[in-house]
Amino acid sequence: MTIIRGVSLATWCFLMQATAIHAQNLSTISEGKFGVVVMAHGGAQDWNNGVTEMLRPLSRQYDMEIAFGMADAYSLQEAVSKLESRGVTDIGVVRLFISGESWLERTAQILGLQEGAPERPEPEPAMHGEHGGHAQHSGHRMEFWRVDSDARFRLSQEGLSEAPEMDAVLIERVMGLSSNPANEDVLILAHGPGDDAENERWLQYINERTDALRNGYNFNNIKVATLREDWPEKREAAQQIVRDYVGAANAASRTALVVPYRVHGFGPYADVLEGLDYVADETGLVPHPAVADWIERQIQSLAPSP
Repeated sequence: MTIIRGVSLATWCFLMQATAIHAQNLSTISEGKFGVVVMAHGGAQDWNNGVTEMLRPLSRQYDMEIAFGMADAYSLQEAVSKLESRGVTDIGVVRLFISGESWLERTAQILGLQEGAPERPEPEPAMHGEHGGHAQHSGHRMEFWRVDSDARFRLSQEGLSEAPEMDAVLIERVMGLSSNPANEDVLILAHGPGDDAENERWLQYINERTDALRNGYNFNNIKVATLREDWPEKREAAQQIVRDYVGAANAASRTALVVPYRVHGFGPYADVLEGLDYVADETGLVPHPAVADWIERQIQSLAPSP
């Protein structure tokens, strides 16, 4: 696949199209009210609560709603409609994902920034606690249609893997576990995608986030890995790499420090590392004020010019 400056040709073409649409939208913006939708993967109640609490200070500065779900039209429509009911006319959509590529095209289609999403269907009656037969993933509705809205949208494109603010989070997480860096092997572990080229970009960006940790502290070794959790044909090999790394530290009588590069929590990593010795506090990037700082930077980049 052709790659242009670290992104695929398809992604590059999409970004050019989205940029043109954004420019057209901005050229017609009159005085209006700005609001923010933060898209977050969502999960168990502690996951959702962690993100909500992290956003609370920002929600006092900006008119904000959270859409939990992975580019789910239903949750996006709910958030957009709430903002519009309060007079919001211009909406910045911040995608709180590790990769800037995650759900980018699908979200743009749902918001009408790119063609491809059908019109909003008539609501279907729920049956036996399900949502009318719509596709779901990890408890999300995962509906796909264009939101019904007169708002003008702008969409963030940077992921947390690319965010320099996360350098400080990694340093704090790792140093909170460390007692003797020279005898410690650090593992930064992320979810990862199914596509091999995209996975390489995940690894590249997160490795860049560890530069300050590598240069400022005398750890025996630092490794970034992805588990590729949702792709069984990729996960088996990825999981073996992770276990081999921690196992080698155990065999050499070094301490393995495991830090998740996830929005929240430790994911399935305790099961993956079962039987091995390691140190972890099982805390993801949230909670940390640097994540809120990154979100605010995204918001400011999306706000219409005065």
